[in-house]
Amino acid sequence: MDEEVDILTDSGEYTGTTCLKSEAHKNGWCHPTVHVWLYTADGKVLLQQRGKHKKTFPLLWDVSVAGHVSAGEDILAAAKREVQEEVGYNIREAELEKIGVFKEVHRHRPDFTDCEFHHTFIAPLKVGFDKLIREENEVEQIVLMPLIQLSEEAWGKAKAQEYVPHSSAYYKAVFTAIRNRL
Repeated sequence: MDEEVDILTDSGEYTGTTCLKSEAHKNGWCHPTVHVWLYTADGKVLLQQRGKHKKTFPLLWDVSVAGHVSAGEDILAAAKREVQEEVGYNIREAELEKIGVFKEVHRHRPDFTDCEFHHTFIAPLKVGFDKLIREENEVEQIVLMPLIQLSEEAWGKAKAQEYVPHSSAYYKAVFTAIRNRL
């Protein structure tokens, strides 16, 4: 969906202007996104395999839930909306714990650059895996993976080519925050 997004400065400040998401990507303009990492009490993390028709990183494994923040939308509301849309889980805002904002820039081709500020959250998954409903157009499949295995494969680079690339600082913050809650 080509929704309106807020345009940010290179340092993440709101400019007061908006545009279509496709225009932001075409021009490499920064905009906000949300990332939500869901984890279980027994130390597993929900991962999604991106849909095969996604414009960026198709079929790679990634954060439990991710999405763009619509223009004027509250960050927490966007996180809650994305969790509901992508995995069918009605999470409460109070369960979302923000662990940071991470800037990432990926130039996919000359006319497509992602310059995003990921407002990143962790939250306990309080429903059974069998209760989750993936959004078929966005998510190929979902799995629960032990945190230690995920950290070895994605952050430790054992199978990094199977994951959407994120910085070491990003992975360290996410995995440390989850480990500290277990």
